[in-house]
Order: sequence, then structure tokens, then C-alpha cells
Amino acid sequence: MRKAIEHGIAVGTIDASSRLPSSRELARELGLSRNTVNAAYQELVAEGFVESRVRQGIFVNRDMRPYCAAEQRPAHEPFDWRSRLRGHPEDTLPHIEKRADWAEYPYPFLAGQVDLRAFPARDWSRALNEALYQPHARYSLQDSIAFDDPLLVEMVCSRLLPARGVEATPEEVLVTVGSQQGLDLLSRALLGPGSVVAVEDPGYLDARHIFVRAGARLMPLPVTAAGLTPPPTLAGVDLLHVTPSHHHPTNVTLGIGRRRELLNLVRESGTVIVEDDYDSEFRYQGSPTPALKGLDTTDQVVYLGTFSKFLAPGLRLGYLVGAKELIRELRDLRRYSVRHPSGHTQRALALLIQSGEYHRAVRRYRGQLMRKWEAACTAVNTHLPWHTTPSPGGVSLWMTGPEQLDCRRLVERAQRHGVLIERGDIYHLGEDPPLNNFRIGFAAPPLHAIDPGIRILGRLVERQLAGQ
Repeated sequence: MRKAIEHGIAVGTIDASSRLPSSRELARELGLSRNTVNAAYQELVAEGFVESRVRQGIFVNRDMRPYCAAEQRPAHEPFDWRSRLRGHPEDTLPHIEKRADWAEYPYPFLAGQVDLRAFPARDWSRALNEALYQPHARYSLQDSIAFDDPLLVEMVCSRLLPARGVEATPEEVLVTVGSQQGLDLLSRALLGPGSVVAVEDPGYLDARHIFVRAGARLMPLPVTAAGLTPPPTLAGVDLLHVTPSHHHPTNVTLGIGRRRELLNLVRESGTVIVEDDYDSEFRYQGSPTPALKGLDTTDQVVYLGTFSKFLAPGLRLGYLVGAKELIRELRDLRRYSVRHPSGHTQRALALLIQSGEYHRAVRRYRGQLMRKWEAACTAVNTHLPWHTTPSPGGVSLWMTGPEQLDCRRLVERAQRHGVLIERGDIYHLGEDPPLNNFRIGFAAPPLHAIDPGIRILGRLVERQLAGQ
């Protein structure tokens, strides 16, 4: 009853100038006891909604009257939020657009999404449940302020990094809300107006947005079939962002010779390298090359890893490996933004790794992705009107068609036929990017959908090339 009167006053359905019903009248009308109505009126008086006048009755508080009915409210101009928002006028880069309803399309060839059926739901549910009980609950449920789950950090140091040739102590590891938060923290700690960041071209678009919004100027470095082409010098460059295991978005691998050349260059220039190792687990032929961080002898390489590409993007967990001094600064920055990643999720993931289920699931998923990669490679060389030799890793294929191919038109036409692909021009820097690149992600669609989806895409490509 009290809530109903509050609402009536707020929306103006109660006449603010008239006396409210007496407790006796209202009790009889509502079928309530008079004590209940009196108690409600007393609460409304105490909260200032109504006032009791001696020998007159209960009325809407005079101070509430200007706000009771819409027609009585004073006319005010809406607050101008647009003039108050700073925005990011310095960031004119395009954005990666991904449909929220991508899973409803029959052929969702989008990179960055996963086949939800491959997620180890039963093992993950068991780990989440176990993490809620002692001795784990003290790490799952408490406010850790700025610190990470010690078990997860131990698992990163002992079970994950050695496979990449990286040695690290717990003081050199920071858990992040995905690798993108790692990039954001690094940009806040190391960059500012006037900083120079060398980036791969084509390259990871989200990283560029983060660097530009920190005030940095981007210096593009070309990427060939052998990976990033090292410049003669990196003098004057504050930070170099690279994706050496599987270049984003072309998937080519940076050879060991170029890796050593980059390390020599940064030793001379004092540049920090950020190694974004976002999907190194997914290589289908040959052996993975050692991480740059594993070759680093001067502590100039910062290593970013993520669990999102395997487990699920929505879990948003990753990690950063760097010098102790850097990690202390990043931990302080993280504390005053998100405090720390979910303790429950951290402990559950640590338990999943410790049990061995994480690595078993990675092996299963790698096998599934290898079959999808093989199917996608066969399909593009069967249905597209040119031959391609895709890189043996990653979760997508980078396509380069004839110069007259317009990926923007192709993406729009493909979507109308139930096929989702990504345009490639947005990954290039410069005012006149090539339009004949597009990206086919093969992780999200089921295996049986890969060939028919690429067959449709091939027909659309042929029509466009024919001028139809």
C-alpha cells in the first residue's frame, strides 16, 4: 500500500491538493486492518511523502507538489550530455563490426568467436563449484584488492609458459581481464602525447585504438609472407606491438631470424616490445616457434597471453608477463580501474589447469580446429577462383583476391545469403587501403557448414568479378 501511494504521488495520479483518505476509510476500502494503514501512513510521513495536519487529515507534502503531476512539473531543457563528453576526436580509425546475432546465421565465418559446443562445460562447472568451498573460497570470494589468485599465477608459471620457452616468477605475472586490458594498462603506463608506437600493417585494429587514445602516433611496418619486416632502426620508437606466432590478421609466422633481428634493434633503441601471443596453441603443421619473450635477455619484451581464444571470449581472462617493476606499476593501475579480475573465475581456471582437464580440452579443441582448417583450406581452393596457400595456424584464413574485388560489397552480399565474413581493408593503415582482402574465420561454424558456406561465397565472388 505504501509503495502504491508513493507511485501515485510520483506519477501524479493522486490529487496533491486534496486530503488523502483517513486510515479508517482506506482500511475499509482495501480490506486491511486499520493498524496496517496507520503504519503505512506513519512511514510516508517519516519519509516526507505526506504530512499530517492537526484536525485536517493527511495531505501530500507541500514540497512534493511541484513534482506530482507531469503538467505541474517545471519545464527544463534536457541535460546536454553531448557537450560534456570528451570523446576521442584523435581516434579516427575504423572499428571491427561484429553482429550480436552472429550465431543465428548458418555460415558465421567470424574470427574471434568459438564453437560453443567445444567448450568443456562439465569440467568448467565442476571447477566453478569446487572454487566456492574451502580452502578455495578464501581466494574466490574475498576482496583481493590488487593481487591475483596465487594458484592461477603458479599454473601460468609452471604449466603454460614453459611450453612457449618462457621462464617467469610469480612477481612477473599479472592476471588481466583479457589481453585487451593488458594493452590498455601498458598504454597508460608507457605512452602519452607524443609517444611513437610501431605497429604491423595490416595489423590488430583494437590495439591501434588503444594506442591512439593514449596520445601515441602510429608508425606502420609492412608485413609480408615472412611476417613483420624489421626497419633499419627503431630509434625514437617507444613501443612495438607484434603478433609473431600468428600475425593478426594474415596468420603468417615471424621467422626466427627476424625475431632475433627485432631483439637486436630494440636493444639499440630502448624500445619496449609487446608480444601479443593470442592463439599460439593453434598450429596444425610443424612445431611452434619460440616466443620472443623466451629469447629476450634484457627484459624488454612484455608477453600477453589469453585464455579467451580457447575457453570462451566471454570469460575475459588473460595474463601479462614482464619485468617486476613494470608488473608493480600495472597492478597499481589495475587496482583503481577494475581492482582485480573475478576471484571465483581465477580460482576455477586454476583448478581446471591443475586437474589436467585444461590441457586435455586444448588438445581436443586443437584436433577439431585442425579438421576445420583442413576443410576450410580445401573449400577455398575448390570454390574461390584463385589458389591460396593458407598459413598452418590460427583460427582464420586471410584471403587476397584480384585487385578489382571489393571486399566491402562482398561482405554485404554474403550477409544477405547467410554468410558472415570480415572485410580486410580496415586492418590496413593509410587513406587508400587495398580492398581485395577479406577474412574467413573457421572456429565458430560447425564442420559440416564450412564447405557449403564457402561454396556460396565463391559464387558471390565470381558474380562480383563478372560485374554482376
